[in-house]
Amino acid sequence: MLLSWARAFRLDRVVVLTGLALFVDCGARVWLEGADTTPAEVLGWALALVGWLALGFRYRWPVSVGAATMLAAVAYYQLTESDGPTPVIVFMVALYTLARVGRLTVVVSLAVVVMLVVTYGEFVAVGDQRKVDNMSIMLLSGWFLSVIAFGHAMRVRQAFEHEAEQRALAAERERDVRARQSATEERLRIARELHDVLGHSISLINVQVAAALHRSAKRPGQTAELISALEFVRDNSKEALRELRGTLGVLRQVDEGAPTAPTAGLERLGELAERARATGLAVTLETHGEASVIPPQISLAAYRIVQESLTNITRHAQARHAVIEVRFAAEEFRVRVEDDGRGAADGFAGSGIAGMTERARALGGELTAGDTGSGFRVEARLPLCPAGGEARRSGSSAPAVAGAAADR
Repeated sequence: MLLSWARAFRLDRVVVLTGLALFVDCGARVWLEGADTTPAEVLGWALALVGWLALGFRYRWPVSVGAATMLAAVAYYQLTESDGPTPVIVFMVALYTLARVGRLTVVVSLAVVVMLVVTYGEFVAVGDQRKVDNMSIMLLSGWFLSVIAFGHAMRVRQAFEHEAEQRALAAERERDVRARQSATEERLRIARELHDVLGHSISLINVQVAAALHRSAKRPGQTAELISALEFVRDNSKEALRELRGTLGVLRQVDEGAPTAPTAGLERLGELAERARATGLAVTLETHGEASVIPPQISLAAYRIVQESLTNITRHAQARHAVIEVRFAAEEFRVRVEDDGRGAADGFAGSGIAGMTERARALGGELTAGDTGSGFRVEARLPLCPAGGEARRSGSSAPAVAGAAADR
């Protein structure tokens, strides 16, 4: 029990200062009037000491301490002839603490009780022999009101600072969440780019080399076809490395020169078709509608969709012919890749088709993929003003596609 009381007691600066004031009051009383002290005065000083000690528990039991200091102050001024200010100061500290912790009803009630006791004692019980004049009563009530108002203001200020701190912490947590989300989205975007670049090029290399080795095994000594396959591997691996370097360039922090090779887009669909033809697949590139200006992100998405579709065809479809159709309209752009292979009978709708679908949705469009009965078809619709910001225009993509189609 004593240990718990000792832990609840706080000897802070307020307790020390009020204790010094009480010691000065008591010392001045003894020095001025000597040892001629009545038992009632000794009891009053003892009660004042108890009220002072109670301040050490004001944070643990603020209401009890307020009541104790009030009783000690009232008893002190009733039992002693001296008018030391320490007991009423101790009571004001207790009132301030109650206001600071939000016990406004209790603190106002205690202040009103004290003023009623003082008023009753001065105007009713004492009669004509008053100890506190009217001006002192007004000043005392003003002090009580000021202490309560100041304690409440400090509580409001503390609550505002705490709320501001919580808002700052919440904003910081939200920034961290957004940063992690942005980093995750960027990693997914880079992974999708790497899948499209490496998957397409390596698939074409694998098909070409496997075919060349198969034919060379049947005709030993004929190296022309092997040389042609090695040249194809050289060119495609160079192209794959170039696109890989461009994709990973967003992760680098060093200054590099501007790229001189064209970026992936609709103007390079002819190159995709040529690389697919080198594997033995007959590819036809068609355009419909009036060629318009295509935003760069739409051009890149269309290129990647065609690239992934050709990758799936060469790896899985066992097709002989594929058609790449580009269709321009006033507000949207459509691209279709269709083959005459075995469709999805064995199932190859994995991360490639999921990545193409995600690309189309990210730009506000849609993508459909499925069997046609005689093959497999991938078709994407992309709006020319994609969601997520104002599209920047590029004036070279569409004419290049039309030119590539006109040569075939």
